[in-house]
Amino acid sequence: MKLGIVGLPNVGKSTLFNAITNAGAQSANYPFCTIEPNVGVVAVPDKRLDLLAELYKPEKVTHATVEFLDIAGLVRGASKGEGLGNKFLSNIRESDAIVHVVRCFESDDIIHVEGSVDPARDIETINLELILSDVEIIDRRIEKTTKMLKADKKYAAELDFLRRVRDTLDKGLPARVVERSEEEDEILADIPLLTNKKVIYAANLSEDDFSGGDVENNPMLKKVRDIAETEGAQVLPICAELEAQLSDMGDEEKMMFLSEIGLEQSGLDRLISTCYDLLGLMSFLTAGQPEVRAWTIKKGTKAPAAAGKIHSDIERGFIRAEVINYKDLLECGSTAAAKEKGLMRSEGKDYVMQDGDVVLFRFNV
Repeated sequence: MKLGIVGLPNVGKSTLFNAITNAGAQSANYPFCTIEPNVGVVAVPDKRLDLLAELYKPEKVTHATVEFLDIAGLVRGASKGEGLGNKFLSNIRESDAIVHVVRCFESDDIIHVEGSVDPARDIETINLELILSDVEIIDRRIEKTTKMLKADKKYAAELDFLRRVRDTLDKGLPARVVERSEEEDEILADIPLLTNKKVIYAANLSEDDFSGGDVENNPMLKKVRDIAETEGAQVLPICAELEAQLSDMGDEEKMMFLSEIGLEQSGLDRLISTCYDLLGLMSFLTAGQPEVRAWTIKKGTKAPAAAGKIHSDIERGFIRAEVINYKDLLECGSTAAAKEKGLMRSEGKDYVMQDGDVVLFRFNV
């Protein structure tokens, strides 16, 4: 999963990026990996792996990972190449979803690039740049489809749909709000529109908001929630400064600190959980002596396709999947005991994988 973190200057975007990538590396014992100066890979926290590791004592524990891109260069005019606009837009296109950091706190020490703090205006500024870029892309697709229509009338419905998307963009709305059929969804999935990507608005609040337990009464947060509701986006209240403090703490100290301010999870954990939910993702597990590992798949994935995440040969030669829920496995203490109790199931090609399944794939190639 690749998440692009965007936002105007001085909204807390880079602070949040640095905090969550460092925190993720420490909490999951996964080495922080700098692919480029603005890219960080972190392990997805998953207590199920830790419990399975206690059972199997494997040589290696491998978490699912999330790649965060701290996308720089966004200013007004980014769609026309201002600042690092073109690089900024190309980086977003590589992302599975967008984490849009919005400043929701006042501070005399941190000057806002627009001279005042207004989350609605900031969201509109970035969305407008994405929309302007999408207009160019959709216009090229409309032109292409119009030519194809002259040769084959079957493209009439597609052209009507593309024009409907164009009209939505003209109204200053993102492509993701367009109502569509499954067929139309496939058409749009084939077009690299920035505003068709899923969005999480990370509302960056002050430390006082969190420590005072008064998060939901922040009027700026309410503005962000109102906008997100119209777009079908999600909102994650977060405090970049708190996350920066947490990133320097050990696990026990971190849990005590979170408990003191009334939180059960860090911002990183909540962000990843929200992203999984937004993108319809889940994890299945493989467990044994060499390795305990989590694999990320889309909800609704059938067993052969899940096997293909491990290796294409396993999908190609799929015979069956031996499946047990991780809780049942832990209670039984071994796969042999689970089989004796009838808790290990043999599933075929039509089995839809469930979150927390521990699987052994049988195959022959």
